[in-house]
Amino acid sequence: MDSSLSLVIITIGLALFFDFLNGFHDAANSIAAMVSTRLLKPHWAVLWAAFFNFVAFLFFGVHVATTIGTGLIDPDVINLYVIFSALLGAIIWNIFTWYYGLPSSSSHALIGGLLGASIAHAGMQPLKWLGICKVLLAIVISPLLGMLMGMLLMVITARLFFYSTPSKVEGWFHRLQFLSSAFISLGHGSNDAQKTMGIIAILLYSSNLIGDRFYVPFWVVISCNFVIALGTVFGGWRIVKTMGMRITKLKPVSGFCSDTASAFTLALATMMGIPVSTTHTVTGAIIGVGSLNGFSAVRWGVAKNIVWAWILTIPAAGCVAAIVWSIIQFITADATIALYSNLFLYS
Repeated sequence: MDSSLSLVIITIGLALFFDFLNGFHDAANSIAAMVSTRLLKPHWAVLWAAFFNFVAFLFFGVHVATTIGTGLIDPDVINLYVIFSALLGAIIWNIFTWYYGLPSSSSHALIGGLLGASIAHAGMQPLKWLGICKVLLAIVISPLLGMLMGMLLMVITARLFFYSTPSKVEGWFHRLQFLSSAFISLGHGSNDAQKTMGIIAILLYSSNLIGDRFYVPFWVVISCNFVIALGTVFGGWRIVKTMGMRITKLKPVSGFCSDTASAFTLALATMMGIPVSTTHTVTGAIIGVGSLNGFSAVRWGVAKNIVWAWILTIPAAGCVAAIVWSIIQFITADATIALYSNLFLYS
């Protein structure tokens, strides 16, 4: 097998491993409310979320994948080593934040890795600033929209069920959480899996394996949704604790409202082709519903640590990816020098 083709296969495997880590790392986003309100036991909750992660490709297009593949950096300057470095940078940052229980964004780790490796390879010129500005704006807008939607839904719910007994309301929303958690899992599966689709598609395009037109092959769509669902099955329990229990105490009503607000925001972003962070959106929604119970109902110290993780994710993953790219260039340069030296000696 040709060495370049072997490297493409290895890089696709690395991309799918990142996709798995994305599901593993972000499983808490889909199931935090369900687990916190004791709707389902954790192992049943992850299976529920994983199913809807997988079938998400049936409901949305591949607009986010196209943005990742062609909307941030000129695809003509992207090569195999850039993608490999970007993935490794994102994976290292994901593992670091998972270990410390920080719900940082896998999406922005990937974007940071891609930008860092591309800048190390070709400088700033190939960057598409309009697409990058969309992503940076989404960092601010998606949690704010999730928070506002969560607050609005809580207010509407309180008005509609003002004269109902608390036990009845709890019972109704306990069951409705199945619906809201399915919606958020669809949003997570659609937006997040598409980021890996975009990476694999641009890898195939830059390696001249899918012709001269960028598109996302169907086998890539199926593979990415399956792998992210598999990651969700294994789950990230350290982050479940932070998302579902440490930020604020959730009840069936607030859990339903936070999930529905998050799902709406994710669906809107996916249809617009904007790669947003599921973690950012869910955290904003949880803070929104919790803040209606009073300022002290939200543990702002935990929220502050999460925000710092968000701020650091893109530059940190970018720096790691740039370092990986530099190491790869050093190794390949040494290998090339050794090859030419041997040819010279034997000639």
